[in-house]
Amino acid sequence: VFWYQQPPKNGLKLVVSSSEWDQNSYEDGYSEAKFEINRESVKYTLMTIKNVTPKDEAMYFCAASDH
Repeated sequence: VFWYQQPPKNGLKLVVSSSEWDQNSYEDGYSEAKFEINRESVKYTLMTIKNVTPKDEAMYFCAASDH
């Protein structure tokens, strides 16, 4: 699963990629301290943004692959 952030008037930025067999991989400038991933099962994942500030204003998207 890939989680993306799209700040107002900007393009998509990859935040983190997550898989059931590997640790989460955070892009530069993002961390688990701020963006927590909870993958309860193959079909369910949740990203929680901690200590939200106005700088976090954005649309957030997830993308998944079935392979």
